[in-house]
Amino acid sequence: MTMKRLLLLFSIFPVLICCTTQNEPIPVPEDAKPIALRIGLEKRVAQDNEFAFDLLKKTITSSGETNVFISPLSVSIALGMVWNGANGQTKTEMETVLKMSGISVADINDYYQIMQSTLPTIDPTTKLNIANSLWYKTGFPVKQDFLKINTDYFNAYVKDLDFSKAWAVDTINNWCAKKTNNLIKDPLDQIPPDAVMYLVNAIYFKGIWRKHFEAKNTKEMDFTGESGNLTKVNMMYQKDTFAYAVDTCAQYLDMPYGNKAFSMTVILPDDGKTTNDILNSLTLDNWNSRLQNMSSKEVEVYMPRFKNKNKFLLNDPLQSLGMNLAFSDYADFTNIADARLKISRVLHDTYIEVTEEGTEAAAVTVVEVMTTSMPIILPTPVFKVNKPFLFVIREKSTGVILFIGKMGSVDKF
Repeated sequence: MTMKRLLLLFSIFPVLICCTTQNEPIPVPEDAKPIALRIGLEKRVAQDNEFAFDLLKKTITSSGETNVFISPLSVSIALGMVWNGANGQTKTEMETVLKMSGISVADINDYYQIMQSTLPTIDPTTKLNIANSLWYKTGFPVKQDFLKINTDYFNAYVKDLDFSKAWAVDTINNWCAKKTNNLIKDPLDQIPPDAVMYLVNAIYFKGIWRKHFEAKNTKEMDFTGESGNLTKVNMMYQKDTFAYAVDTCAQYLDMPYGNKAFSMTVILPDDGKTTNDILNSLTLDNWNSRLQNMSSKEVEVYMPRFKNKNKFLLNDPLQSLGMNLAFSDYADFTNIADARLKISRVLHDTYIEVTEEGTEAAAVTVVEVMTTSMPIILPTPVFKVNKPFLFVIREKSTGVILFIGKMGSVDKF
């Protein structure tokens, strides 16, 4: 064989390989194996989901936006970082809002650690990144135990930063952009003079539909908005088997990504019902019941391509849920530092894009902590001895009791 023919053969060979590869069917990944949570942590998942429903409802009410997209996991993780620095009633209120009752501090931190380490690896076809960072003002005396908790359990990147410099905002925003594939570039607008710390969570998700929509089937169709107005949208279409359920209020469709570890569940209100009707009846028990009632059915699916970007200040939603002290001058964050501190802002930026191929989404939650000059003033206790009582007379250094008694009634003396 001549050299010329050899060169011709080798020039054709890559083309043949390319054509063969393109014609091969895309392999379907094996179904995901479930994440094994140790006993007790399933309760924490339920609590986080309950927080998710509460936060969505309050954010819709507070923002007045027609389209509201949030990442409750991002908010939960960011507030979980701060919660480790809270004390007293401030901590109790945060636990109430985050639904942390009945679980130890160690288990709560273990839960956050497990979620951040297992979720990104459960589906190799889905890209999921969860990252945390803690930025504190250069020279501000943060307690080492607080920093250690955030590095050990939240894998947080910890960095001191000169907040007075013009580039300080860009430094934090650039970190957020990098962790969200440049979908969220400027969650932080400014650094106030009293700010001493930023605790940040960033989540990035890109999932490919297990059963994707063919672009050739996408047609322009009408979409009726909340106000009754009609708009033209690119409506995707496919007919396939999905997990599906229906009740007196809505239809429920579950569309998986990749190896089925992640999915999007769409809730479509029936005619005469609204999303508000669904939200008003949406509880953790109702949600779990709907998921359990789903069964595989062949369904014709019409789904609009859409994208949405939100920017929320979550102070009002969180306060309306009961987290008040953390934002007040009476906040107790003495596990962070000895200085008087409070949360000044909880910023939440999100982005989502849904196409024929799948879903790309990102969220950043920024918790801004600042100093306050207000000293801790506890309510004056009331000790009104107007009923039967016990009393003890003792020597304090040894503790020996000299006298002890009970007064069941007292006469005028």
